[in-house]
Amino acid sequence: MRKIAFGYSTRCNVKCEHCVAADAAHDHAKMELAQAKALIVEMAEAQVRGISFTAGEPLLYIDDICQLVDLCRAHGIYTRVVSNSFWAKTPEQAESCTKKLKEHGLSQLRLSYSRWHQKNIARQNVLNAAQSCQKIGLDYFISFVTDFSEQDDAVERYLRDHNLKFFPEPVIYAGRAETIVHQPLRTDYQANCCPMNPYLAPSLDMYACCDAGSHFTRTNFFRLGNAKESGIEALFKKSETNPLYNHIRTIGMTDIASFIGFSAREIIGYRKCELCEIMFNSPAMLKKLQQKCSLELDSWHR
Repeated sequence: MRKIAFGYSTRCNVKCEHCVAADAAHDHAKMELAQAKALIVEMAEAQVRGISFTAGEPLLYIDDICQLVDLCRAHGIYTRVVSNSFWAKTPEQAESCTKKLKEHGLSQLRLSYSRWHQKNIARQNVLNAAQSCQKIGLDYFISFVTDFSEQDDAVERYLRDHNLKFFPEPVIYAGRAETIVHQPLRTDYQANCCPMNPYLAPSLDMYACCDAGSHFTRTNFFRLGNAKESGIEALFKKSETNPLYNHIRTIGMTDIASFIGFSAREIIGYRKCELCEIMFNSPAMLKKLQQKCSLELDSWHR
């Protein structure tokens, strides 16, 4: 199923130190509403069936987002909004916002939460937002961003104590998060396959990866092109037919790193997106992988 992260605006009302989306050069980039509507119609024609409104804080433009969600519903597109819950200072304010989103057809609300968020947005806001979703019957989940340190134990316990639905999400060490000290972690040697959902920026540049792909500036490996110049269908096809992208989805980062010469001990020391950046943001390493991916790399997996 085709789905995409839709960056309507990069504007955010807080500056969390772990934010991967932060880009000082485009703090206030925003699409025109009419342009965004036209893109959604084009996405529907390209058989996109899931749109996640993300990037900055989408609900700073709640009236616009409601119109876009309404349009998605008319075209049978599943919608999600990713929000920091700034609008949920009281239960009444939270319910007013979630009701409006539900009435316009929102499928799911994703609430951001972490110890870094709490320096800017009170955890009570997240609780108010989640409980309002429970009350009115709007699907939700809390994205609990963590570096898996002991500092996060109490942060996670708060969610459990209030019986909230949440999923731990590892910090991506890009954007402002580049300065966060890595925690020593140990885990099994896993495939680390990535679904690589595309991301559309307010500039209409489209990337094959919605996480840290837009930060790979030495090679621009994940940049697919510009939607205004190439069209949504062509950019999706480019993503779906790129051999290396498909290896990331199917073989996984661990096997690709092993193939290119990383030792097993090296591979397990990298965090989410780091191993990807080391391989695909290096012009020399990327050239080697591109040369070999259609022959040798195809057979380098179990």
